[in-house]
Amino acid sequence: MSAARNERSGRQPLSRVLIVDDEADIRELIDLTLSRMGLAAESAGSVAEARAALAAGHFDLCLTDMRLPDGDGLEIVRHILECSPRTPVAVITAFGSAENAVAALKAGAFDYLAKPVGLDQLRALVKSALRLPGEAPVGEAEVLLLGHSPAMQQVRETIGKLARSQAPVYVSGESGSGKELAARQIHALGMRSAAAFVPVNCGAIPENLMESEFFGYRKGAFTGADSDREGFFQAADGGTLFLDEVADLPLAMQVKLLRAIQEKKVRKVGSVVEEPVDVRIICATHKNLRECVDKGLFRQDLYYRLNVIELHMPSLRERPEDIPELVAMLLRRQLGEGAPALCQEALALLQRYSFPGNVRELENILERAVALASGERIEAGDLRLDPAGEAGELLPPPERGSETLDAYLNRLEREAIMEALLHCEGNRTAAARALGVSFRSLRYRLERLGIE
Repeated sequence: MSAARNERSGRQPLSRVLIVDDEADIRELIDLTLSRMGLAAESAGSVAEARAALAAGHFDLCLTDMRLPDGDGLEIVRHILECSPRTPVAVITAFGSAENAVAALKAGAFDYLAKPVGLDQLRALVKSALRLPGEAPVGEAEVLLLGHSPAMQQVRETIGKLARSQAPVYVSGESGSGKELAARQIHALGMRSAAAFVPVNCGAIPENLMESEFFGYRKGAFTGADSDREGFFQAADGGTLFLDEVADLPLAMQVKLLRAIQEKKVRKVGSVVEEPVDVRIICATHKNLRECVDKGLFRQDLYYRLNVIELHMPSLRERPEDIPELVAMLLRRQLGEGAPALCQEALALLQRYSFPGNVRELENILERAVALASGERIEAGDLRLDPAGEAGELLPPPERGSETLDAYLNRLEREAIMEALLHCEGNRTAAARALGVSFRSLRYRLERLGIE
């Protein structure tokens, strides 16, 4: 209908949208909304009509219902992926049909809408879809993840596909393997790159502050709420919310997060109304999320909502051929272009090392080696690794020698704190717990030892 209006007025539509739904009133509602956005729409009431329309011309977006008289929306999703893979497809599902939405996203759908269709959500989805780039832009995003091993080439290929979707992504992998870097690259290569990427460490937020931190609050909602405040969801509106260590969320917060993801709305603490938010969710954890579900520590319904598509980040020991490139980059980042090089023996030792802390541990080892190196090159002994490289463990600290007792104890304390921070991914609360001291005590020790 709106295509005919544009032809009569002589205007060229910005984009063409195919609407597939067997209910005439829904087709009319969507058509009218798209027309007011300056878009042209063509309607189809069945899978057969949709196939005919797609064969007759190009569309920049397809909106399809899941239930159709002669099939379902998944057939259209698969057909478009085969015939026109750069055309985004969004599905319209019945209220509460979470399984259908997840199935569509896994099949390759760009996004979904739930009936009754909210016009604000429809407009946001259409705007996002029509900003979708045809090809991944060349720029800084492409070099966030270094390495040319087969494992990293597979990761980059998968990220390129994920960047064209709105599906929630679960990034799995060991601590220090680059999960946040992968999430940032998905964001940077997608159509949300101009909006905010908001990383949140779920394990670092006190439980009593979680709801207000995630959803914001109204002035006067509680003691100390002197003004309105936005939460993580509002800060990431139009962009990406990265939930790191999502397995650490308490069950009560998991319920609230599930509702926000399903409804695409949030309610500030102290407010009586919900506000729509347009946020893509990417989550990560070094724990086995499936095991957490089996143990009753993580909600199964939330797990299926977050784990629509899984991206696994390989450990550093699975890609030793990438170590020389990573070493060169890390040394340049620490010292600039005049950074010292590693001798071949040192490089070979690193490639045999098991790296339980992955890239983050490699960075820590190089920082120590730079400090210990006495010449223009970093020698194998400067790394302080087991020369056999089999156990993959650091050598025990050297004897006290000529150090004063205070200097010796400070060094041991520094190494223990750095190791705890490394294994807790920089989370000071978790590191204090692992060390058996209070957070206040750890903060005092960090200041005293000059640890940033």
